[in-house]
Amino acid sequence: MLILKIALIVILVITSLLLTLFILLHKGRGGGLSDMFGGGVTSSLGSSGVAERNLNRITVVVSLVWVASIVGLGLLARFSVV
Repeated sequence: MLILKIALIVILVITSLLLTLFILLHKGRGGGLSDMFGGGVTSSLGSSGVAERNLNRITVVVSLVWVASIVGLGLLARFSVV
């Protein structure tokens, strides 16, 4: 059980960092954090519609893995014997 818990924690940390990165990579729709971190530069490079859709899909998949790891850690905490 300890190995599973450590693996879920590692997955949670990695997906948290990736999710933060992917959310910040999204194209801004106005004045917000994306403009503060150089949103104007990325929009001038011209991200295509396909790239934006792929980024959306990757973000959704990473967020589902993130939620699954949180649920797994919660179940381990709830039903652990030790």
